[in-house]
Amino acid sequence: MLRCPSASHRALSRKVPDIDLIALKKDSRKLTDLLIKLGAEPIRMFNALHGDKRMLFTDAKNGRQVDVFLDRFEMCHTFDFRDRMRLDERTLPLADLLMTKLQIIEINEKDYKDLTCLLLDHPLSESDDDRSINAAYVASLCSGDWGIYRTFTRNLDWLKTFVKESDLEQDKRELVLSRIDALLARIEKEPKSMRWKMRAKIGDKVAWYDTPERVGKITTD
Repeated sequence: MLRCPSASHRALSRKVPDIDLIALKKDSRKLTDLLIKLGAEPIRMFNALHGDKRMLFTDAKNGRQVDVFLDRFEMCHTFDFRDRMRLDERTLPLADLLMTKLQIIEINEKDYKDLTCLLLDHPLSESDDDRSINAAYVASLCSGDWGIYRTFTRNLDWLKTFVKESDLEQDKRELVLSRIDALLARIEKEPKSMRWKMRAKIGDKVAWYDTPERVGKITTD
């Protein structure tokens, strides 16, 4: 809701069973203290094993889980957000919020809804600001890593089908679809690295993504 008012639209609203946060590793102690003060309970065993890069908390009052990534977002693909976190006072930059959804291999309806909200509420641009999605940055990541390119373009193609079949008003559908096409075109336009070209020759014969550890609902100690 903070960045995407359209999240309240009847065709895009959804339950929020968890909250994802990104923080600098050096601030993990401060963040832990804050979350505990707000009523969250740390998952002590998980945090002891993985706390150098990821922490989990339960928000029993609201029935949610809080997932904290430190410095890097490591799921199906890995993104280093240490410098990116300084670009926006409220959240990650819009391009990075978009990428956390585009990188999902087992993408589902709630992810499509989130992607649609981002693209409905924000135009594309060639730089970072708090009102638009930096398509140039997304394209640059795709140009250096064929795996990221493969996942992003696949999910954008699938998103088009979701939007076409959605209950959005026609003008909203057309706006989102135009932005998807524009982002795909911007990705294709970006010159590809030699590393990208070498990996592209292998294609789908070898997995191009990581399989994230399934956490699920965890209770506190």
